[in-house]
Amino acid sequence: MTPGFRIGGRLGVRRLGFGAMHLQAETGPGRADAIAVARRAVELGVTLIDTAHLYGGGANEELLAEALHPYPEELLITTKVGVARTGPGGEWRLDARPEILRDQVDQALRRLRLERIELLQLHRIDPGTPLADQLGTLRELQLAGKVGLLGLSEVTVDELSRARELAEISSVQNRYNLLDREHEPVLRACAAAGIAFLPWRPVAPAADGGAEIAAVARELGATSAQVALAWLLARAPVVLPIPGTGRIAHLEENVAAAGLELTAEHLRRLEALG
Repeated sequence: MTPGFRIGGRLGVRRLGFGAMHLQAETGPGRADAIAVARRAVELGVTLIDTAHLYGGGANEELLAEALHPYPEELLITTKVGVARTGPGGEWRLDARPEILRDQVDQALRRLRLERIELLQLHRIDPGTPLADQLGTLRELQLAGKVGLLGLSEVTVDELSRARELAEISSVQNRYNLLDREHEPVLRACAAAGIAFLPWRPVAPAADGGAEIAAVARELGATSAQVALAWLLARAPVVLPIPGTGRIAHLEENVAAAGLELTAEHLRRLEALG
């Protein structure tokens, strides 16, 4: 079994988490299924669940609270802020102005039924707002006791470096998987600094149907998705994949990947795909 990781040196989680984005929050049979998936994730030992204000304008946060509150002591729910319906036609856009961040954090606390968000991530850096204002506001929320640790999403090495001059950064959530390693330099920077790296779209290679991935999966009696996740877990101790799904069978398949052991030869073959 893959060892755990302590985000920011203090939030202990199992390394294979769950991304809640695909859970259906609308009223109806789909919502009941989504609640069942969230509960099954916790039953299977998942201790890190990722959500965001963007996912249904907070509806995903409310769904998780309905499914899981009161939360197990070991469960960490992290959410993201900084995207809002403030475009000219009411569309979603990057918006991390101080007043938006404060409002979304207050909404998240209410919807998740929390007194403090232990890990809050900036969904994207807003190019229209000074970075010092964005991180300064999040630091104020930390000092006010509403937020514990801070994280970023979809950042470059330079952006991470600049952010770390303004605040302590405990996590980075970037797109990264076996066939998409654009953010390899960011992962290396996180590994060097002990910053948690949460790759989103971690099982995309399974959908792409890579022949070599499928071959390794057959040799191990596993699925391509499990191989993709096992590769991520072997990549660096700071990597915390957050695969998402709306189906219990798929969830169980993903969680089982934590016990999959790749040999040095398997890793060599998979590494060559990047």
